[in-house]
Amino acid sequence: MTSTGKPVDTRARPIYPWVVLALCWLSFTMTSIDRSTWGPAATFVGKDLGVPLAALGTFATAYYVGYVVSNAIGGLSTDRFGSRLILSVSLIGAGVFMMAFGATTSIAVGISVQALVGLFAGAEYSAAVKMLTSWFEPRRLGFVMGVFTAASSLGTVIANSVIPSLVLASGWQASYHLFGGLSIVVGIALFLVVRQGPRTGESVREAVAGPRLSVLLRNRDLVLLVFVGFGGVWGTYGFITWSNTLMIDGHGLASTTAGAVVALFAAVAVFGKPLIGWLADRFGGARKVPAMIVFACFVVMLLVFGSVDSTTALFVAAPFLGLAAYCYLPLIVAMTPELAEYVLVGTTAGTLNAFWQLGSVLVPLAVGAVFHATGSFFAAFVTLAAGPLLALLMMIPIRERGRDAS
Repeated sequence: MTSTGKPVDTRARPIYPWVVLALCWLSFTMTSIDRSTWGPAATFVGKDLGVPLAALGTFATAYYVGYVVSNAIGGLSTDRFGSRLILSVSLIGAGVFMMAFGATTSIAVGISVQALVGLFAGAEYSAAVKMLTSWFEPRRLGFVMGVFTAASSLGTVIANSVIPSLVLASGWQASYHLFGGLSIVVGIALFLVVRQGPRTGESVREAVAGPRLSVLLRNRDLVLLVFVGFGGVWGTYGFITWSNTLMIDGHGLASTTAGAVVALFAAVAVFGKPLIGWLADRFGGARKVPAMIVFACFVVMLLVFGSVDSTTALFVAAPFLGLAAYCYLPLIVAMTPELAEYVLVGTTAGTLNAFWQLGSVLVPLAVGAVFHATGSFFAAFVTLAAGPLLALLMMIPIRERGRDAS
């Protein structure tokens, strides 16, 4: 049924769910570019605005504070007002404030605007997860979420491939103006094209009035999944936020070389995420054990990456680290709708991601403090590795649910 009460004939338009997936993927790509722009631009913004190295993490933390708040509010708003509206508002708002940051000349204003970019960008995730859940059967969600979450990797690839050269040619401001404008265009396209799928539910207003939300909050496995995602995001976005600066200042790499390493790190996950989601679907939908294996590899590869000291070795280690740093995500995202009723999928996805992104809020400050105090490249990566180690330990007691294979 649609939100208007009319049935949707998915057989008459078999291609449309894939159009929805493509647009949700594009929206996540844009918000991921917006998030990843800071990494390759940070050193130049710092020099232009007079921000010391140890304080650069404050800008990233401001973004992620807004992002966390947005996920919590965005999930509730998605269940109440619908995925289509929230997706559009998220992209357009993030784009407007990306362009505003490109015009800032003040540290205080810049930090505030970064928080506003995050505040709008974060709402996109839960809206897209619920939109995709409304169009695709549970048995396909591993692959679908693999394709969708591959966008975050692609956003990092694009940012680290384009922005270093763009900054050198036109200044760091140009990158914020360019990608901010593109985000606005995508937001408008989403509003015009995307519609809710055949799986719809009552409003969250009705759901909250009943016992189901309290049951959700008492769900032991969802609580454990909070810590799993927190640890994974700590490692992934800690690397994205700090790796360029650490390689430039810790190993003396040129900004374009550091950007190429990070682009390679993220590029492999563009294919790895859909593949691991597809394999999980093909082999009975098991996601717990594959996720544990990925987290273990993530810990090891962070320590390996932090130990090497040549440019060649960094390029060799980057793709293996990228697979480990990203491929857990479609597995734990696909677990979310399995643990919650459809009517609260938006709220659940947004709430979980809000807690997960606390890792993004805290890790820039933690890594910055460790690197500033020790000057050690390896110590910074030990700090990053603590996140996926926590995720691995928290994944062990989760009880994986059976799925409807229809």
